Amino acid sequence: MMNAPLAASKQLVIDTQNKPIAIPPMPDYNGRVLAYAGAAAIIFAGLLTKTFADWLIWLVPAALLWPHAAHFITRRTMLKRSSRVRPKMLLIDCAIGGAFIGLVGLIAIPSFAIFMMLTFSCMLIGGIRQWLWGMLCFSVTTVTVFALHGPAPTFNSPLLLSMVALFATGLYIGITAYYAHQQARALMTAKTQIQYQREQSIALSHKLSKYLSPQVWQSIFTGERDVRLETQRKKLSVFFSDIKGFTELSEEMEPEALTELLNHYFNEMSQVALKYGGTIDKFVGDSIMIFFGDPTSRGPREDALACVAMAIDMRKHMKIMRQKWRSQGIKTPLEIRMGISAGYTTVGNFGAENRMDYTIIGKEVNLASRLESLADPGEILISYETFSLIKDKIMCRDKGEISVKGFGRPVPIYEVVDFRRDLGTDRSFLEHEHAGFAMYLDSEKIKTTEREDILIALQNALERLRHEES
Repeated sequence: MMNAPLAASKQLVIDTQNKPIAIPPMPDYNGRVLAYAGAAAIIFAGLLTKTFADWLIWLVPAALLWPHAAHFITRRTMLKRSSRVRPKMLLIDCAIGGAFIGLVGLIAIPSFAIFMMLTFSCMLIGGIRQWLWGMLCFSVTTVTVFALHGPAPTFNSPLLLSMVALFATGLYIGITAYYAHQQARALMTAKTQIQYQREQSIALSHKLSKYLSPQVWQSIFTGERDVRLETQRKKLSVFFSDIKGFTELSEEMEPEALTELLNHYFNEMSQVALKYGGTIDKFVGDSIMIFFGDPTSRGPREDALACVAMAIDMRKHMKIMRQKWRSQGIKTPLEIRMGISAGYTTVGNFGAENRMDYTIIGKEVNLASRLESLADPGEILISYETFSLIKDKIMCRDKGEISVKGFGRPVPIYEVVDFRRDLGTDRSFLEHEHAGFAMYLDSEKIKTTEREDILIALQNALERLRHEES
């Protein structure tokens, strides 16, 4: 007389040990058989106690046969393609239930039992909306049949009929609630596992992100970029750097100590690159390759300015690291040299379908690499194209021309001096370095709370030098 409250198809989830757990839904067919069997028992008890008219005996076989007919209609006919067949069949069950109550003349306990089973089914299957439609069908058929057939001689029912009706209702609700509870538990297990797998995926994605530049990783995981072999032509600023004196140092240091030093250097320089928005392409030996303008760009001029600003900051930061290395016993003076070129390059995924690398190629890449190799320790060399984009904010010196493979004529190059705002008496930083003494001061980066400590340290150093001199 009503539909099963849970989905008919068998679902699977995975528990925390990655073992399949079957969610045991109660099929529509089984639920309808159970409900109509209970209704048949109620009818038979009513006939046995002479509460129902004898001619209603035909309802017993009808109640037992209808679930099979409904199953055939919903599974063997064209209705099986309808996504709304379950709630529609439940409305038919509500109409049948209302007609039965009208036929028996609203006898209290049996009517209440049928009403409760229908209400329970409607709420489980479709919520309040399904319940409202179901109760509408139930009420219309109940009132219509009751008006045609009339009330029963008495609304009270014998004890046997009442007990059968309540038992059938309780059995139906209990069994369907058990299946609902089992499915809810399985779904909670699935939810827990999904959360566990989600956390694992997040942790794994963060591990994989270490092998990609943050900008590239972000564009992939947000869906902005597809992981496939494709390239495009874009105007980028390309940066190369390496450490002058690293080869000599590698011959003096143990491999473990050298690896620790190199990783510290790469970590510090990567932080500077990310601060300015650079896309770190690769580390090769002691060299770093970075480019600006992809996957995000602020325009060729701003990208070039950010690239040169990063190089200036790296040069300053190298002085701080050199002081730290000297305190650790590394006496070999390590200097960074850098080359920058701006122009059109081919950027994207290169390689094979099962192994690709996000990088850039083109003559501007070769030019930046050549400028880096020609630079003196602590020097930043840039191409004319880069100079033309940043000359209004960066002071540069003309370094003449060089011949580079891939360029038909000599290429003018320039040396980066510093930001124009940081030159002269108003500059924000000071630096001085000798054997036994090194100072790097950037007043713009000093916090107010740290100024007093710095002044005390400088005063103590000054007093010590004067005392030794006297």
